[in-house]
Amino acid sequence: MTDVVSQQPSSRRSQTAATVAGIMRPPLTTVEPNDHVAAAAYLMKHAGATALVIVDAQTGQPAGIITETDITHAVADGKDLNEVRIRDLMTAGPVVIDAMTSIRAAAQTMTEARFRHMPVVSESGLVGVVDIADVCRALLDPDLSRLPADPAGTRSGT
Repeated sequence: MTDVVSQQPSSRRSQTAATVAGIMRPPLTTVEPNDHVAAAAYLMKHAGATALVIVDAQTGQPAGIITETDITHAVADGKDLNEVRIRDLMTAGPVVIDAMTSIRAAAQTMTEARFRHMPVVSESGLVGVVDIADVCRALLDPDLSRLPADPAGTRSGT
């Protein structure tokens, strides 16, 4: 099978090598591990986010991540979101990527490990979050300037 990218003009080929820095979203909201899960759900709804990162106060690096899927599973298990703490549901020590990681490499990591969200870090700490929808959009249309803005609250299904 022929690689579709090789059939495109060279200007588009170079754009497919774009990095996560061009598609990541700023970490608008972070939470503490001792917060109630209900607070995380509230913040996600009002920030239009599908995941929140728990940041280590000393290092500024991600210590965990909680997603809407984690919350959905807790609800399905009959847990009281006003009682359960984020630390009980979060994924501790999440896999992170650097902002200079190529979008293609991010896609490969996310699909192989079945991640929908990945924190983006630099030496100074958390700088953003990328989700699988961001990655797919960028791979489907490498000309990032043509991608539509995603208004808050429309990122369902991730």
